[in-house]
Amino acid sequence: MTATDKIISEYQKFVLNTYTRSPVAAVRGEGSWVWDADGKKYLDLFPGWGVSGLGHCHPRVVAAVREQAGRLLHMPNNFFNELQGRLARRIAEGAFPGKVFFGNSGAEANEGAIKLARRYGEADGRFEILTMKSSFHGRTLATVTATGQEKYHSGFGPLPPGFIHLPFNDLEAFERAITPRTVAVMLELVQGEGGVRPARPDYIKAIRGICDARGLLMIVDEVQTGMGRTGELFAFQNYGVTPDLMTLAKALGGGLPIGALVVSERLKDVLTPGTHASTFGGSPLVCAAALAVFDAMEEENLLRNVRSAGGYLREKLEELQSEFAAVREVRGMGLLLGMECDREGKPVVEACLERGVIINCTAGNVLRLMPACNIGQPEIDLGVGILREAMNKIF
Repeated sequence: MTATDKIISEYQKFVLNTYTRSPVAAVRGEGSWVWDADGKKYLDLFPGWGVSGLGHCHPRVVAAVREQAGRLLHMPNNFFNELQGRLARRIAEGAFPGKVFFGNSGAEANEGAIKLARRYGEADGRFEILTMKSSFHGRTLATVTATGQEKYHSGFGPLPPGFIHLPFNDLEAFERAITPRTVAVMLELVQGEGGVRPARPDYIKAIRGICDARGLLMIVDEVQTGMGRTGELFAFQNYGVTPDLMTLAKALGGGLPIGALVVSERLKDVLTPGTHASTFGGSPLVCAAALAVFDAMEEENLLRNVRSAGGYLREKLEELQSEFAAVREVRGMGLLLGMECDREGKPVVEACLERGVIINCTAGNVLRLMPACNIGQPEIDLGVGILREAMNKIF
């Protein structure tokens, strides 16, 4: 029995079977590379579902965690934490004036946004939130209801009321859906789980204008797009608008679990003491990691690399599109890119994994790549070359 087999066996005996897992047991990571328990090396072009935005075990993050782990791991949030305040300032300075609530995940951040929106509209009976079909906002009961994909709803009814799902990039549908009960709209600027579908700039600007005119809150879910993924620190900065609420997670912690709800200045007093909380949210350890992520983004010019590497990767994927009739479209922003195919993408993902490259398939037929923000052209060339081999085998 191999080392991987032993790990898988223990999982099968003791871990709930809630994931479709690839037969890889990773034990070490460095940059865009991971090694499994049997010593096989993989080029990771989808590191941690975007969590490892700086690659695996970035030296700045590792050093910050090691130092903080020897000082203070946790204190409850009814005490002050110097690192939490410092991190909130970095987020607000990078995004928009306001305040930050810290949780542990994107789902928690979105739950906080939903609660704030409902409390904001409570006085005049507004509670409905407009969300988009093909969206993804989390796995808790409220966020899975906000998610506009029926497959995630099945088996969990009755679902909480107050969420209306609309066609994405359809302004007329958005305007028609607004009623006296509507309090907010929540959407992703690039639908990741929905097939790597960017929002149109005119659509987002129009929504911002309607929200201003009708007194609605604009909630932007940047759990996947935040922290440089699209070539700007936050994806909304590509659109020339500013949301009222923004949610973050994944890459913010550099590999550690953290979520953040960013609230504009005018909404800072909606949630008051006792109305929302998170036991582990914003611990000294995860805040130290997230501050190191900010330092790396700035000092290593990673936004510039995302733009250049993202453009290069897109060119390479478009070359594959020209080679393979099965590829319908290449789309996305920065280093969040997808290739829509005319058939299932899972066999390509599996063929890449056999050859030592990790990619993802979403929406059934969209091959999704989200490499680390510091990836270089040699790794892109290697990964695309192996992807080409896999597509030649499958297509």
